Amino acid sequence: MTLVIIGFLGGLITGISPCILPILPVVFLTGGAQSAQTGTNGEPTAAGRSRPYLVIAGLIVSFTAVTLAGSLVLGALGLPQSFLRWAGIVVLAVLGIALIVPRLEQLLERPFQWIPRREVSNERGGFGVGLALGTVFVPCAGPVLAAIIVAGSTGRIDAGTVVLTVSFSLGVAIPLLAFALAGRGVVRRIRAFRNRERGLRIAAGVAMLALAGGLVVNAPAFLQRLVPDYTAALQQPLAEDEAVQEALSLGGLVTDENRRLDECLGAGDELASCGPAPEIRGIDGWLNTPGGEAVSLEDLRGEVVLIDFWAYSCINCQRSIPHVTAWDDAYRDAGLRVIGVHSPEYAFEKDRGNVEAGARDFGIEYPVALDNSLATWTAYRNRYWPAHYLIDASGTVRHIAFGEGNYEVTEKLIRQLLADADPNVALPAATDIADETPELGSTTPETFLGAAKEQTFGGSEEYRQGEREFALPEEQAADTFALDGTWEIGTQAATPSGEDGTIRLRYRADEVRIVVAGEGTLNAEVDGERTDIEVSGTPRSYSVRAPSGSAEGTIEVVVPAGVEVYSFTFG
Repeated sequence: MTLVIIGFLGGLITGISPCILPILPVVFLTGGAQSAQTGTNGEPTAAGRSRPYLVIAGLIVSFTAVTLAGSLVLGALGLPQSFLRWAGIVVLAVLGIALIVPRLEQLLERPFQWIPRREVSNERGGFGVGLALGTVFVPCAGPVLAAIIVAGSTGRIDAGTVVLTVSFSLGVAIPLLAFALAGRGVVRRIRAFRNRERGLRIAAGVAMLALAGGLVVNAPAFLQRLVPDYTAALQQPLAEDEAVQEALSLGGLVTDENRRLDECLGAGDELASCGPAPEIRGIDGWLNTPGGEAVSLEDLRGEVVLIDFWAYSCINCQRSIPHVTAWDDAYRDAGLRVIGVHSPEYAFEKDRGNVEAGARDFGIEYPVALDNSLATWTAYRNRYWPAHYLIDASGTVRHIAFGEGNYEVTEKLIRQLLADADPNVALPAATDIADETPELGSTTPETFLGAAKEQTFGGSEEYRQGEREFALPEEQAADTFALDGTWEIGTQAATPSGEDGTIRLRYRADEVRIVVAGEGTLNAEVDGERTDIEVSGTPRSYSVRAPSGSAEGTIEVVVPAGVEVYSFTFG
């Protein structure tokens, strides 16, 4: 019942979100306006009464099936993951043309003439239109949909997944059905429309062709960026609620494969036995392997494995990686195999070139898996950057370390597992890398400028997607940022529009870094001292305040127009 409620609420919010907008004209015209037809007696026909429900039912059935099993079916058939989407686009285009050209509609109906009272005609039915819509329907990915997609793409489908998916789909269906019924009501109430059946059919056909064409050029994504997400305030409490996180297992459903991982969380500085390590899966590519070949945990039996979940722009990962690379150098010959699983927090971290550059900068030579869909992240029920999972020679998870710090314990357990795997192993001296983990609560939390994750804006304006004017407040709270000038606020970054913009940051930290992309020079005033920061290319982390002792103060950064600012991180 908890999953039913969570799924239904998540679907209901999604059903009124901006990402629904591209399909609304088609739903309005094909599910609503075309259902307003009446018979010779002036009463609505049976087909007209049922049509809105058939269109929405077809969409929900198709969307549910594609989301749950589409990835697995396509993989089994050796077809690309985009096959169903392109098939849906083609069907939409054909149906749209058929509405405009009656001759084509007759040709489409001919194979079905042997079936009594069954036509593929868009006039009589609607379920087929809904099926086509469901294959191209891409709603906004909130926590509920993320759990469903990951479960479907990784094959971990159980009764809970099905219940969650069905309840989510029903939640989405209610606003769409209301919109379709509203379309029917409008047409029935406006006398001028009643005798314009041909015109309504052509309008529906044009809408379907427009949707198909827009999907080809990815116009819905542009529309999503253009229209502020007015449901974010509803989505965020759902995402952050502890009961929801527990029910969704923090983005991934609990399975028999990963159920025992919780047994490692209370083990402290001792080894535990937490079940077989889930296989690395859903990977988009590999770095630092011969010919880009995949690494399988099955092939590493007999060796100790350390899996490091990281992201290249994550400041916490940047402080952790020197320890991981040192362990790789020190213990590789003794039987340790380190695997980096790069699980992106930002969209730009999905770019292979960006990750390759980050790996080079950090001196990473061990294999790195590009976990762009977070399939492996979810299989391990992970929730932190960084996170370290220690696996013994038999393939059992023996220790989990979330976040920074506690490196001495992790290294002690690595040495213990290596000795268990080979009692005759000659272990080198322990590594000596300084632990630079800040004391918990001693620094400003990571500060995001994208509307989707912003939590520390200190200005007086409403902070949401779109272009707007900002002014620095006279007084600004600690651990907040404020803007001055005209800024374009996106989901993940903020960009000055037209001319330079200013960011004022109240901070507590030893080190301050900024994640930006673009070309230009940032002019930063750090506690009264000015410095220039040259930025170029894809998103990277740049130093604003170098480590020089913990302090609290104010930083003002003048950002050139067009430069994208993603976040500030603190050490």
